[in-house]
Amino acid sequence: MGADRVPDAADIDEAADGLLAAYDDDTPTPLSASQLRALLTLEALPGGVNLRGLAGHLGVVLSSASRLADRLVTAGLLERRQSDADRREVLVRLSPPGRRFLAELRARRRERLATVLARMTPADRAALRRGLEAFREAAG
Repeated sequence: MGADRVPDAADIDEAADGLLAAYDDDTPTPLSASQLRALLTLEALPGGVNLRGLAGHLGVVLSSASRLADRLVTAGLLERRQSDADRREVLVRLSPPGRRFLAELRARRRERLATVLARMTPADRAALRRGLEAFREAAG
């Protein structure tokens, strides 16, 4: 790409391949992307949420959220409990092993990123940070 040309979506997508490659880990994640997204969503909701709320956060139908939660409960990464506000309502939340799983995943990811970032100049790292912050803000 020329220095004067403004990058388009394809250029950014190609550049992002490097960032995604840094996330690749030799240790396979035993979860699908939707399961990982559910764990990350529940991490942000420490008190838990009912299945209808989880479905809403994930943008899926209730039956899909229920099956997803069932698989994560079976894997020991989520736990179900009765709501304190309404005993008829069942909430799902991260289990302690689920929290450890996410912490270990982040630690491995950060190690990989640190290796890649160490190959960049300080100015390039600062530009990357500014660009990613602007992207996050624009994405809302």
